[in-house]
Amino acid sequence: MRVIFMGTPAFAVPSLEALASNHEVIAVFTRPDAVRSRGRALEPSPVKVRAEELGIPVCECSRISPDEIAAMRELAPDLIAVAAYGAILPDPMLDIAPKGCINVHASLLPRWRGAAPIQRAILAGDEVAGVSIMAVVHDLDAGAYCAQASTPIAEKGAAELIDELSHLGADLLISAIAQIERGEAVWIEQDESLVTYAHKVEKPEMLLSPEDTAAANRARVQASGDAAPARCLVAKRGVRVLDARVSTEGIGMGEVIVRSSRVFLGCADGALEILEVKPDGKREMAASAWAAGLRDAGQWAALS
Repeated sequence: MRVIFMGTPAFAVPSLEALASNHEVIAVFTRPDAVRSRGRALEPSPVKVRAEELGIPVCECSRISPDEIAAMRELAPDLIAVAAYGAILPDPMLDIAPKGCINVHASLLPRWRGAAPIQRAILAGDEVAGVSIMAVVHDLDAGAYCAQASTPIAEKGAAELIDELSHLGADLLISAIAQIERGEAVWIEQDESLVTYAHKVEKPEMLLSPEDTAAANRARVQASGDAAPARCLVAKRGVRVLDARVSTEGIGMGEVIVRSSRVFLGCADGALEILEVKPDGKREMAASAWAAGLRDAGQWAALS
């Protein structure tokens, strides 16, 4: 089929690659170059980079204007496929392709509609995460879905889970398109009584606190990323916690204990063992290396 693909971050790249291997991707729409890392230079989206490598024409736009809609109509796609594009899709776009406009959404709908479904699943303590292939409609992530797949969250961090779900979603997309092409797709309307919303994760939500449980702090570490890192103060110095686990070590709330090169932070109901960190102004390191400078750490606290 002739397919227009719309996506921006790394999560969308496996879907683009799968489409390019199985269908004719006639154009890629992505968000414009932006500051995406710690530097100030503009960088292309991961989707733009891969599309150019594949020799697919790229259109960059921060929103879908009437000009972009006209360009899409002129391309005459059979189907429009979307994966984490990053902007609202206007209603006039939804009837351009005769086979519809479908989206690879990183949750098991109707749970976790919205911008940060993977992080919200981790923070909420969900046992599984997943992807859905859904029809794009006017309301946010409210369309019927025709395929879903899931994976256990377990101890996976957000980055690992995003990568796993991106490939799971790509495979599911190709399977769903085959069913759509044959007229065999079965569309399931979402149960509105089960809807939850995955609002964007803000930096203050990810700050660790000794007044919270070890499990809650561990979930923040697990769900954290560059945009919203898990941080705290240890010995009055800022540190980003990259990996941690809940421990049975006996320790008082707010205390820092270093034992045999292992670092434990006292929480409201127990301890959090720190496994990997990035102290402010320093490189990433294992907790065993960090522990050498923490002999008299004393206390830890939340960042204000």
